[in-house]
Amino acid sequence: MVERIESLKAGIVGGLSMCFTFILTSLLNTFGLVKYFEILASLQSNVNWHWWIGGAVATFTGLLFGVTYRYIIRSDKNPQLKAGGVLAFGLVRGLTQIELGWNSNSTIWPFLVLAAESLLWFAFAAIALDIAIKLHWLKPFSS
Repeated sequence: MVERIESLKAGIVGGLSMCFTFILTSLLNTFGLVKYFEILASLQSNVNWHWWIGGAVATFTGLLFGVTYRYIIRSDKNPQLKAGGVLAFGLVRGLTQIELGWNSNSTIWPFLVLAAESLLWFAFAAIALDIAIKLHWLKPFSS
């Protein structure tokens, strides 16, 4: 039961960090990138039901990542495991977005930005989880 609670805590940390990063990148896209690069106009987002669903999906994905990341890294100090977990989740999400852009009739640039954004989201979630483990808020999964 203790391991389940730790996994739930890891999921909460992962979900909250992804939610925060989603909001941060949405603001960056809307007020930063779109302002200077017109080709990225499709990244501009208003707070509507599409935005809320995107945030919910990002948060849920972060929860799943948090639980899985805890099991991936265990108590090892292997940086390849950490990077591999981030790349596995980030590339699955990002490459799907690139494929969607490739199959659409619009320019692919916004989809490449979204793919990079996906990698960034999972990297921030991994950093948040690593900090939580170092502060002893979470315990790594013991082998």
